[in-house]
Amino acid sequence: MISVFDVLASVLPVYLLLAGGVLLRRTGVLRREHDDGIMRAVYVVMLPAFMLDKILGSDVLRSGTVIFSAVLMGLGMMVTGMLIGFVVGRLIGLERGNGMRTFALTAGYQNFGFTAVPVVEILWSTGALAVLFVHNIGCEIAMWSVGVMVMSASSGMQWKRLVNGPLIAVLCGLALVAMGLDHHATGAPRAALSMVGVGAVPLALVLIGCSVSDLFAAEKPTAKIVFGSALVRLVLAPIAILAAAKFLPLATELKQVLVVQAAMPAAVTPIILARLYGGRSAVAAQVVVFTTALSLFTLPWIIAFGCKWIGLKPMLP
Repeated sequence: MISVFDVLASVLPVYLLLAGGVLLRRTGVLRREHDDGIMRAVYVVMLPAFMLDKILGSDVLRSGTVIFSAVLMGLGMMVTGMLIGFVVGRLIGLERGNGMRTFALTAGYQNFGFTAVPVVEILWSTGALAVLFVHNIGCEIAMWSVGVMVMSASSGMQWKRLVNGPLIAVLCGLALVAMGLDHHATGAPRAALSMVGVGAVPLALVLIGCSVSDLFAAEKPTAKIVFGSALVRLVLAPIAILAAAKFLPLATELKQVLVVQAAMPAAVTPIILARLYGGRSAVAAQVVVFTTALSLFTLPWIIAFGCKWIGLKPMLP
């Protein structure tokens, strides 16, 4: 069986890149004015190329059932996490107007992007990675519908936010796979696509490390936020996600994705939503910083337990 130390050794490069981002920010090599241009290149060009390259030729995505269940699980687990966040937020004494909505959304919304991608690829390889990208459509739907309604306390849904480079890349890839045309994407164009995308995740992880450094310097920790977010994001939400992977009739690749999702810290996007829709960005920042830091210790245990309980065997280096 896989050990905690095997998992830690495998995913340690992810945390080293995050730490590298912190170091580059603190030393002034990467300044804040660099962030927008670099992230735009990553999100608009490099990441869509990376996603399309991994989806093309993925046999598991030739099943409509797998695609539907992946999107549904992405949506369902996000909403479940938010509900858990509301319950715990109430228990630690938060109320509407002093951070309840921001806490529930941020603590309940796990990182499904740049931190999850390399972990899935390291542990499970390309098949699970392609399923992760489809699963993430459900996560995006949850964020820009339920997430916006939670943060803004309104019934508005920001559907336009869903139309972006990564979504277009996934839909184009699924269309080519469904029509059986993906095997024709070979030669120099496919090689160029791969070369454009290969740096997307490492570069994004470095920038996330820079952002975590900024947030850590700007926000003083609050004990109840730190404890509550750890309880939601690193204990209760993982139990719910792993239970779904254990007991629902899902494809193996989707179970592999869910094991990694169970171990993920909070995502950065809710900080942006808090700023856009009148939330408490300071609360969101604390949740992101401390769940990210704590996940270095909890992630190996959650993944090792999940693999043993569900009966999965990762592909380790």
